[in-house]
Amino acid sequence: TKLNSQRRGSFLSKMSSDEEFSLVSEDDLQKVLNEIKHLKLQHEALLKDHKLLKEASDNNVKFAQQFQQRSAQLRKNLEEEEKKHNEALKKDQERLESVKKEKNKLMLELIEMEQDLTKMNETNHILKQQTEVSTAVPEKKVVFKGETCEVAQSLSFDVKPNIVYPMEGGTALITFEDAQVAEKILSLMDHVVEIGDCSITVQAKTVNFLVPTYVEMDTQVCPRRILVSNLPKEEAEERILDKLEIHFSKSRNGGGEVEEIDMLHDSGNVVVTFIDGSVSKGLTDKLIHEVEMERGKKHKVKATPFLNGEITFFQTHYTVCKKTVLLTGIPAIMEQENLQDLLEIHFQKTANSGGEVDAIVYNPVGHSTLAVFEEDSPKEE
Repeated sequence: TKLNSQRRGSFLSKMSSDEEFSLVSEDDLQKVLNEIKHLKLQHEALLKDHKLLKEASDNNVKFAQQFQQRSAQLRKNLEEEEKKHNEALKKDQERLESVKKEKNKLMLELIEMEQDLTKMNETNHILKQQTEVSTAVPEKKVVFKGETCEVAQSLSFDVKPNIVYPMEGGTALITFEDAQVAEKILSLMDHVVEIGDCSITVQAKTVNFLVPTYVEMDTQVCPRRILVSNLPKEEAEERILDKLEIHFSKSRNGGGEVEEIDMLHDSGNVVVTFIDGSVSKGLTDKLIHEVEMERGKKHKVKATPFLNGEITFFQTHYTVCKKTVLLTGIPAIMEQENLQDLLEIHFQKTANSGGEVDAIVYNPVGHSTLAVFEEDSPKEE
């Protein structure tokens, strides 16, 4: 269009400059028309180009918007991924710290276990000496055999058994050879005993006492004591104790300074206590020792560990002595031995529902007696 304007201006200028006026010829008109047609084609081409450029521009804008959207989405995704990565990294660091703490804890536990193991190894020989004794005590049949004891001897209990029974005044204990006789006497309860021109009435009662049925003990070897057994029976107690103390106090015999030496009268063994706790082990390991009881004469004794025990469980039950009867309500009307003989004579007679008497003891009013019940073992033929 600009070119056409320039051409028209040039054409008009030429006409005016020449100051000539003439009619346009057909050739010139045709040229003008051709020029117009050509310019129109150029104009249409330019419009098409403009349209294409506009469409391309719109597409570019659209593509730019889509690119921006995708860029924003990618940026958002990257931020989320980075956030997740940071969170995962933080968790991994926390787990790593936890693993480090657990490792340190395990290392401390390992050190403690090694220390405990060292202590256990150091005390292993002591633990080997410890033992737990758990034994059921068999039920024993007991019977009174006429023996009594002093008060000082009544504090012990032996599972042989050896039961001490305190008697009240005005009572008697009578043991029959046959348990059925004792049962018959108990069933009659009251018995009239003729004493010369008079008579007394006594009551027959059962003899009950508490006995152990189950015992559990924790025992531990005493480091300063030994138990010496297999001692000569013909030697006096004081001489035995002196000879043992002399023998075990000498270092050449594996001994040491003796603090105390005691005789256990119930078993006939001797307990030797040393000042040094390291002496006992060597003596008990050797076991057999030759002790000079007389000049040139030695006796073999046995040295074994001495156990300290503690009862951890003790179960008891009441038992009835089937052959022994307790007589109560006996008045002190004559001498003890005479009245005891009359009671024995009365209860030996079958007419009085009695039978063969194995043992009897009478405790007068105002007196105290401790009766000893022992195991009712079968009599030797």
